[in-house]
Amino acid sequence: MQWRNHRSTAKGLAAGAIGGLAATWIMGYAQTAFHKVAGELAHAGGNGSPAPQRPHMPAAEDEPATVKAAVAIARAAGRDLAPERREAAGSLVHYAYGTLIGAAYGAAAEHSDLPRTASGAAFGSALWLLADEVAVPALKLARPARDYPAEVHAVALCSHLAYSVTTELIRRALRAGVLAR
Repeated sequence: MQWRNHRSTAKGLAAGAIGGLAATWIMGYAQTAFHKVAGELAHAGGNGSPAPQRPHMPAAEDEPATVKAAVAIARAAGRDLAPERREAAGSLVHYAYGTLIGAAYGAAAEHSDLPRTASGAAFGSALWLLADEVAVPALKLARPARDYPAEVHAVALCSHLAYSVTTELIRRALRAGVLAR
């Protein structure tokens, strides 16, 4: 590509942030679709198991990891997060994290071909493994990964792949167009 001769960490960061923000939105839709398919496959397989729990949702009565993170952030800032604001705060954490990770990805992609391997799929796989499978349970935002059925892990992996491929496609388009030089 022509822009590879004009590497710019700042432009990569901006393109990645925009890609990460949009990809976080897409990831939500992809996750819903993957949950539906996983539930239908489980039902069609006749194993009688219920549809998989959403990733980051340790149990039906528990809060998603993003909500737990928002509550922890508020507490660290010396504030309490009202129950009616927790879901919105969790969404804000999710979008902020997706944007930040996208920005880091975009900056890294300016200087290495590794993040862009398989149109970002390597990045998505690594993100799923390190964030969902290791960091979220280690931070006590979810139960240990072994406590979830395989379907939950598969849905989470596919969702992260949708995020990472979308981030890469948008980053690449911006760096080839609007942010080319």
